Amino acid sequence: MTKGRHYISGIQQIGLGNTDVHETWRWYREHFGFDVPVFNEAAEAGLMLPYTGGQPQKRHAILAINLRGGGGLEIWQYTERTPQPVDFQLQVGDLGIYVSKIKSSDIQAAHAFLAGKEVGLLGDISQNPAGQEHFFLQDLHGNVVEVVESGHWFQPGKFSMGGVVGCTIGVSDMDASVHFYRGVLGFDEVVFDKSGIFPDLTCLPGGDGRFRRVLLRHTEPRKGAFSRFFSNNEIELVQATNRTPRKIFEGRYWGDPGYIHLCFDITGMASMKALCEEHGCPFTVDSSDSFDMGDAAGHFSYIEDPDGTLIEFVETHKMHLIKKLGWKLDLRKRQLDKPLPDWMLKSLRLGRVK
Repeated sequence: MTKGRHYISGIQQIGLGNTDVHETWRWYREHFGFDVPVFNEAAEAGLMLPYTGGQPQKRHAILAINLRGGGGLEIWQYTERTPQPVDFQLQVGDLGIYVSKIKSSDIQAAHAFLAGKEVGLLGDISQNPAGQEHFFLQDLHGNVVEVVESGHWFQPGKFSMGGVVGCTIGVSDMDASVHFYRGVLGFDEVVFDKSGIFPDLTCLPGGDGRFRRVLLRHTEPRKGAFSRFFSNNEIELVQATNRTPRKIFEGRYWGDPGYIHLCFDITGMASMKALCEEHGCPFTVDSSDSFDMGDAAGHFSYIEDPDGTLIEFVETHKMHLIKKLGWKLDLRKRQLDKPLPDWMLKSLRLGRVK
C-alpha cells in the first residue's frame, strides 16, 4: 500500500441492532431486496469493550447487500444477553443515527410496492428542501427508514429500490458536526442548510418542531475497490432548536436495538488514523488487522462524531465472491484507488438467498 494515502469507497453498511437477526434479514430481503449475504456468522465481539460494558459479548451478525448497488445492512443481535430497547420515544433531532436512507430509481413504484406489503408507511411522498422526493416508513422493529430518489446505480434490476445511500443523524452543534463530516469523511457539498419548521418531517415523532437541517454530499467521486458499487452518498444532519434532544444510545450498549453505527469502506487505514487524530477524533477501537468474519477478513476501527455517534472504518483484505466454489478475493494485492471490475461484483448474485 502507498504510505500516507487513503481512499473512501463509500458507505459500506449501517449497523442495525435487533432482537431477531434472522427475521429482520428476512424482512429486509422481502421489502428492500437485501438478499446477498457478504457474511453470516455467530461469534464473539471481543474488541468493542468501550461500548459493550467492558466485556466481550457473543452475537450473530449478517451483512447483506442489494445488488443494484449502495451500502448494505449489518444486522446484529446479542445471543447471550437480552438486548435493551430504547426506553423513551425517539424524536427527530435526538442524538445519533435516527433514519437510514435507502435509494430508489422509481419513488412512486417503491411507495406503491411497500403500501401493498402493508408496512408502516409514515405519510405520503413529499419533497425535502432540495426538491428531492422521499417518504418514510417503519421497519418491523419500529426503526425509521427513508426511501429517497436516486439516479446512481451499479446495475439495473426488477426491484425499484437499492441499497443504503446515507442516513440522518441528530446533532447538538451543527457547525461542529458539518466540520467533522466535511474534514474527516469528505462530505464537502452543502446541498441545503435550512432552519424552521419542515412539512416533510411532520409525519415523524417530534417532526413538527423547529430544526436546522443540513444535507451533505461529496463533490469528489469515491475511489477504491467497491466505489462503483457503493456509489454516491449523502448525510443529513438535524439539530433540534426548540428542545433539548436525548442521546439515542444513552445508557445502552452498542448492538442494542436501533442504528448502532455508520460504516465506511476504506483503503489506507494508517493514513485514515492520522487524519482522525489531526481532527481530534482518535480511534476508540482498532482491530489492528485482526478481524475475521469467516467469509470476510480485514481491519476495522471506530471513531466518534462530536456527539458520540459511532463511525466505523473497514479495510477489507479478503472476501468470498462465490463461496460454494471457494473463490476468495485478496484485495491487498490490488491498486488502492482502482475499482473492481463490474463482473466480479455481479458474480455475487450466485449467493442470493430468497
